[in-house]
Amino acid sequence: MSKTAIAYTVSIATLLVAIWLGVSIGTVKIPIETLWNDADATASNILWKIRMPRVLLAGIVGASLAISGAAFQGLLKNPLADPYTLGVSSGASVGAVITLFFGISLPFLGAFTLPVFSMVGAAATMFLVIGFARLVDRSMKMETIILTGIIFGSFLGSVLSLMIALTQEELRQIIGWLLGSVSMRGWKYITMVLPFFIIGSFILWLNRRELNAMLFGEERAHHLGVNVKRRKMMILIGGSVLTGSAVAVSGTIGFVGLVVPHMTRLMWGSDHRHVLPLSLFNGASLLIICDLVARTIISPAELPVGVITAFIGAPVFAYIFYKQRRKGAM
Repeated sequence: MSKTAIAYTVSIATLLVAIWLGVSIGTVKIPIETLWNDADATASNILWKIRMPRVLLAGIVGASLAISGAAFQGLLKNPLADPYTLGVSSGASVGAVITLFFGISLPFLGAFTLPVFSMVGAAATMFLVIGFARLVDRSMKMETIILTGIIFGSFLGSVLSLMIALTQEELRQIIGWLLGSVSMRGWKYITMVLPFFIIGSFILWLNRRELNAMLFGEERAHHLGVNVKRRKMMILIGGSVLTGSAVAVSGTIGFVGLVVPHMTRLMWGSDHRHVLPLSLFNGASLLIICDLVARTIISPAELPVGVITAFIGAPVFAYIFYKQRRKGAM
């Protein structure tokens, strides 16, 4: 069996095990046979109305953040780039909180108003970060991009704090949403995010070969026949669609887009024809497991899943940054 076949087999098997654990383990243990035998009405209701939509939503959100992180890292040739560190998640959060704060619901969008506003916030932040970083340093060094993302993320964080301070009856809802959670969302949120997940993933998948070409630099990619400007725009739009829709339904969940693509490249190589789908599978698995830990570690109470991913992601972020600085010093 080839290395690629092993990679897909391990990733898909891990995802299936994660889904099985996610739907089975909890305050009430659900036997796996409940999937095809609903003799126990209580267990069946818990499975199909609470556990399954929660697990599937966690998987979609994790997959969205991971594949967009893989695309951003490939585009910027930077292992520290992800929706969280670039401030894109903060931009998506501002778009979503504005929708919640003002109770915006556009007639022609309906339930899709929230993810659309979140995606607009994500896209606007991404273009502002890239534009400002290019203005400060035309060579677009790693440190410049990351620091620009931190600056914009901090500013947008203060905007969020201001809206929270001005909020009254919606305070608990907004704070709980900002901490990141897939709890009690239901099938409605899956139908809300799924179209954007499919569209965003498809856009990035269409640009897998161009991402490979850009690893050698924009000039080399141009000589290989890549329309660099157009492809960069498409990748940024695809990543923003995925990030914005994920943040809209789950809140701010950090570091998934940083950890998963980095570990995937470390284990299976940097070919984006495989990095993108493998990151998708592994991101889904990671967030399903993190959500399982979040709802069982202090049961019957729950932790926000964003807390668990931060505990994992922050040390990994520090390690990657340390490695990059050591490599640069050599």
